Amino acid sequence: MLNSKKRSQQLNDTLKNMIARKKPGDRLPPEPELARQLGVSRATLREAMRTFETQGTITRRQGSGTYISYPLQAFSGSLEILESIETAANKNNLKVSMDDLAIITRNAKDDETKAFGVMSPFRVIEVKRTILVDGCPVAHLVDVLPENVLSKEDLEYGFTGSILDVLIRLSPQRLAYAKAEINAATASRELARAMGIQRGDAMLRLYSTLYTVKGQMINISISHFLPGYFRFHVIRRVNI
Repeated sequence: MLNSKKRSQQLNDTLKNMIARKKPGDRLPPEPELARQLGVSRATLREAMRTFETQGTITRRQGSGTYISYPLQAFSGSLEILESIETAANKNNLKVSMDDLAIITRNAKDDETKAFGVMSPFRVIEVKRTILVDGCPVAHLVDVLPENVLSKEDLEYGFTGSILDVLIRLSPQRLAYAKAEINAATASRELARAMGIQRGDAMLRLYSTLYTVKGQMINISISHFLPGYFRFHVIRRVNI
């Protein structure tokens, strides 16, 4: 066990030194070649590379290769404060844009019907989009809302990516709080394609539900983030 840990640490140190000698934007050798150079299997190499990818040191681009990342400008914010990526970006002096916007109306799925507390089938609007910083994908967002809360027409003009900001603008007195959970996730085929990364790459997943002052849930939000671009923090109080 100790020898295995030692070999793993040696591989990480070797990769760290190799990355440190390169400049942002440089491309690392292809996985098969790099694995041969380091004398390890591709599976072992890929596992070691995930550590640096999660740290934001390297970026893997689908069909292109692995590149040294440019210095990160990270989003930093508290999970105790409910705000959009755009609002957080403004606070961090970052310029964001939106890509791959898809808006559809459909029948609610069984789990959505249950989550919204509705007894019979109903229609929802689903909004998917990718958020970019300096042209690079950093997050993929999906929101699902009852059609009587938000419609396609509400998003026709001026929508730049934040459903929260749209809801605040349309009904500033209705929103009260959100419940959220954050956990580690891996990129599905759809996420990998949208984010320009490899299937199975590490991501942060934030599942959030939004409520009105009357306690009615009006939005399900599923967000996936590239870990190196986001730093979330929480203030915890001592329970005396």
